[in-house]
Amino acid sequence: MTLQAEVAEIPPVFVAPAPERPLRVALVHYWLVGMRGGERVLEALCELFPEADIFTLVADPGNLSPTIRSHKIITSFLQRIGGRRHYQKMLPLMPFALEAFDLTAYDLIISSESGPAKGILCRPDAVHVCYCHSPMRYVWDLYPQYFAGAGMLARAAMAVTVPFLRSWDVSTAARVDHFIANSTYVAKRIEKFYRRSAKVIHPPVDMDRFAISERPGDYYLCAGQITPYKRVDLAVDAFTRLGKPLIVIGGGVTRELRGRAGPTITFLGPVDDATMAHHFAHCRALVFPGLEDFGIVPVEVMASGRPVIAFGRGGALETVVNGKTGLLFNEQTVEALIAAVEEIEGRIGEFRSDRIRRHAESFSKAQYLERMKLFIQDATIKVKFG
Repeated sequence: MTLQAEVAEIPPVFVAPAPERPLRVALVHYWLVGMRGGERVLEALCELFPEADIFTLVADPGNLSPTIRSHKIITSFLQRIGGRRHYQKMLPLMPFALEAFDLTAYDLIISSESGPAKGILCRPDAVHVCYCHSPMRYVWDLYPQYFAGAGMLARAAMAVTVPFLRSWDVSTAARVDHFIANSTYVAKRIEKFYRRSAKVIHPPVDMDRFAISERPGDYYLCAGQITPYKRVDLAVDAFTRLGKPLIVIGGGVTRELRGRAGPTITFLGPVDDATMAHHFAHCRALVFPGLEDFGIVPVEVMASGRPVIAFGRGGALETVVNGKTGLLFNEQTVEALIAAVEEIEGRIGEFRSDRIRRHAESFSKAQYLERMKLFIQDATIKVKFG
């Protein structure tokens, strides 16, 4: 089925403004404090709408790309009360901050959501498209995990505030005209929690940032912000037992995680884009043991021609082709991961870099932009793109 056919049945909900007044577009992002997967999506949207204004709860411009910084960025009152450093502790205030934004001048609003960004208020005749990376994990399916890992005071605060946030999160889904999910896995969660359908458009990978190395190294790689649900502990335990080299990239390494790591485990902490791209191209394979909504890192590693060993649930089922671009293991256990590593060791010659990169090209930025253009043009308003 063609992309045009996929969106042809979606009814328009917007009447274009008078020709003498250009369309005004607002991009709403939860927070802008670094350049991770969600910010790469926003960056692509900035290219699609070069005149758009950006609304966000808090921003740290020094950690943003030139493309995002070139747009007008409007922050909420959380920025003025220290939210740039402590925004994650201000979750109960975020609904009020988002609803305080004045978006009455905008005809098209695109919210980029894995927090509460979709809760903005807009004109009745404006269109609100929500690109959803994930319903808020910490109030829905991962709530027990976050609650168990919190201290006594944090648990008390969560018990009081989370029920309100769940109700607000569900009610604000009705403010969205069209949902776009970054994966089929997320689309199912949107349907489960919000009772809304969503079009799936995978997030973009800038293929120009990654290249195949002729001489990959002999170490494995685990990369991304280190949080409990990413299960970096599985990789550390497995490679400690195997005695094989593993490099771990990302912030959030705990003393407990360092303490259980053997001598073959190296923690690099956060690194710049160039260092990250170097390790993507030179690792023997990426180890991806968590359950992710989509997971941009495996696609970036495949864009570098390297295979991926991933837990076979969530977004990995949509990005990793088992036996061709990597291997999937079915249980989040050290034993299952070790078995997958040993299997890929015996088959490493089967994973050709050129074929792996060719697969990653189906997630390219060009593909993403074309799909977004078609969706916005056919589903909401006849927008003219340059």
